[in-house]
Amino acid sequence: QVQLVESGGGLVQAGGSLRLSCTASGRTISSYTMGWFRQAPGKEREFVAAIRRNGGSTHYPDSVKGRFTISRHNAKNTVYLQMNSLKPEDTAVYSCAAERNYYSDPTADNAYTYWGQGTQVTVSS
Repeated sequence: QVQLVESGGGLVQAGGSLRLSCTASGRTISSYTMGWFRQAPGKEREFVAAIRRNGGSTHYPDSVKGRFTISRHNAKNTVYLQMNSLKPEDTAVYSCAAERNYYSDPTADNAYTYWGQGTQVTVSS
């Protein structure tokens, strides 16, 4: 079992930055694909970023590409999401997820086995 806990959310003005952290326990996540997803009220969960195991390839949707960066620190069993140039439409609950199957689609939420509880990000205009 992998337990995931997110932190770093909060209220920020448009144009500002936040860094989210996702710390894992129970297993070493170096061999897991890690993803970030978000869900705004009344909307479906949306893929935000993913990073393959052992610091491999990264994936982003066009909506955040160039503004968000996912990274991992395997020694700390932690994954980060650096969010810059934030916009009001980035407001959502952000959740991290972990999946050990390398061949699963890292952009699909149903490909992930383990999920954190989420952290709220609110961007004011």
